Amino acid sequence: MSCVEVVNHGDGIVELKFARAPVNALDPALCRELRAALDAAVIAEARGIVLSGGPKVFSAGLDVPHLLGLGDDREALTAAWQSFFAAARAVATCPVPVVAAIAGHAPAGGCVLALCCDYRVMASGDYRIGLNETQVGLVAPEGIQRLMRRAVGAGRSERLLVMGDLVEAERALQIGLVDELIDIEQVAARAREWLQQLLALPREAMLQTRRIARADLVEALQPEHIQLERFIEAWSAPGTQGALRALVARLGK
Repeated sequence: MSCVEVVNHGDGIVELKFARAPVNALDPALCRELRAALDAAVIAEARGIVLSGGPKVFSAGLDVPHLLGLGDDREALTAAWQSFFAAARAVATCPVPVVAAIAGHAPAGGCVLALCCDYRVMASGDYRIGLNETQVGLVAPEGIQRLMRRAVGAGRSERLLVMGDLVEAERALQIGLVDELIDIEQVAARAREWLQQLLALPREAMLQTRRIARADLVEALQPEHIQLERFIEAWSAPGTQGALRALVARLGK
């Protein structure tokens, strides 16, 4: 069964919807499917893409139980994390605009994918978004920190990252982490509407301007700014493993 549903809206807009119950956790299979779906949409001449999830969770981030199940298999861990960062780069480097339709929570990896999009529409209400790595003993790589700084500014980014804060939707809008809020039932429709407005502009001028404006985002996700080997070392540290297992235990209750 596919982890990514493809919906062609017939107006040049393709919606890629996470469909891995219950919380769209990003395991290697989903990440590979996302990359393949993006490539296929572009080959089929999609003019714009909506990246959506739900219900009530855009994506809960990386599949921590899956990663913990890999134990000390450094090769498998590296491959799993590479698949996630490759998916993030695929969103960031997509040659056509991508809008995040965030119909619910978007912590950690879910927030990273949203930050790679051109625009973020989030459900209003008691939903949260952010990078909470420090709460489980991880350090967000420099490249990921750049994504947050790009959205909310250096000072505010520092405070959010160091505290590992997940901010509620209204606050996310106030600080620029998302671009607008709407009722959860209308998130995907509003994302398409915004994309249609963008696509009504002269195409080549819009795309070339977009490419220049997003060059820093693409650069942030280059391997030298992720330093995956160092990240895997931190992931494998006893303290981090303990914090992650405690998190999984809490979520399982």
